[in-house]
Amino acid sequence: MEVRLGYARVSSRGQEIQSQVDALEASGVHRLFQECISTGVRERPEMKAALAAARDYRSLGAKVTLAVHEMKRLGRGALELLKVAEELRDAGIELEFLTGPLAGRHDPAGHGAALFAFFAAMAESERDYIRDKTLEGQESARTKGKAIGGVPVSDDDMLATAVRLRDTDHLSLREIASRLVIRTGKKRGQHPSPATVMRMLREYDAQTAATPVEPAC
Repeated sequence: MEVRLGYARVSSRGQEIQSQVDALEASGVHRLFQECISTGVRERPEMKAALAAARDYRSLGAKVTLAVHEMKRLGRGALELLKVAEELRDAGIELEFLTGPLAGRHDPAGHGAALFAFFAAMAESERDYIRDKTLEGQESARTKGKAIGGVPVSDDDMLATAVRLRDTDHLSLREIASRLVIRTGKKRGQHPSPATVMRMLREYDAQTAATPVEPAC
């Protein structure tokens, strides 16, 4: 016995859902779950109900397939897709995409394992992308002279002291940080972290290396 469940979703009431419904019904689903809800909402009642129904049918010994129109209807990002895929795999539920690059049926007990590996790779790729974009944004802000994360904790005097403590006294980053005091902002009166000192000295070294040396007269 096989039970086919369908899931359709749109993010806003201005979007049209009927084409998804028509395609799922044409594919022969026995039950259809649909909702208008943003992927930004963590709890999606109809998706939760569809997964619960699928598990119930599996417990009765039926083969269950969850069909969706395309991959993005399951979730917003790779991490969320991976979470749904893991739930299906753990429950032994097949997943079917009607359209898109992964169109077809994916059996978690067979070749569907590749799908879950794909989702995992997507999740890792998304994490890398977010990290890279964050670093790019910070670097762009520094180039334009903007503070990262609020009011800067360093100033010219602190930098000069940090350089002297490193180059002349040969102190470690932790020791340098313990001898510096923040003069402005919410952290006024506190010591900067060793990571802040390291970043400050790295930026100083990079700027110094990029500054051309004037020829002697």
